Amino acid sequence: MHFTSAQRLDDGVLEREFTLGEIPGTLWTPESAAPAPLILMAHNNGLPKTAARLVARARHTAAYGYAVAAVDAPGCGDRPRSAADEQARAGLRRAVQAGEPVDDIFESFVGPLVEKAVPEWRSTLDALLALPEIGGPVGYSGWAAVGIRLAVVEPRIAAAGFFAGGYVPRAQREEARQVTIPLLLLLQWDDEGNPRQRALDLFDAFGSKEKTLHANMGGHTGTPWFELEDGGRFFDRHLK
Repeated sequence: MHFTSAQRLDDGVLEREFTLGEIPGTLWTPESAAPAPLILMAHNNGLPKTAARLVARARHTAAYGYAVAAVDAPGCGDRPRSAADEQARAGLRRAVQAGEPVDDIFESFVGPLVEKAVPEWRSTLDALLALPEIGGPVGYSGWAAVGIRLAVVEPRIAAAGFFAGGYVPRAQREEARQVTIPLLLLLQWDDEGNPRQRALDLFDAFGSKEKTLHANMGGHTGTPWFELEDGGRFFDRHLK
């Protein structure tokens, strides 16, 4: 892991950019001298680690005593995109806007992305836990498709918070039954890009004994800010 920049933010959080091979990432750490528990924060497919909503969540979470890391998935953010990636993204956007079926496009694009992204997250986790300022345990927050696979294959993840869940590849819908860690699923009731019933079915499928569903009115980007506070209390229960 090679750190390429560092700056101390107004809230005391240290923000550092890093690279791990071809993987670009950002690490936010609190001022606390003690090793901090770690939260991996993954944005939805196609959005960069610099997306404003992710950065705001990361800074707020770090200020409450967590180390927070985000990376750009293959073909996302600043990473190179193939012509096939661009075509799949454009087709997915057109289908969603037109209200057409998107399952086949979604499977062909997101399924392979999960397969590529999860090994990179695990390598990043190895490198992060080797840093003296990070002590574990580890939580995950964000994109459900990647999070489900990570929760199944990565025993170091102790709790997870997922967003939306309407569109998740078939493989991860099956894997959801193997997820047994504590879960918090956030659902926007009027999410134009995530079918509500599919998200509810996914929540029902999870094998966790402790799983909580928070549903709020509004569209995809309308998650209330107080959910960040509730998410913090969820992670405090399981990571601190």
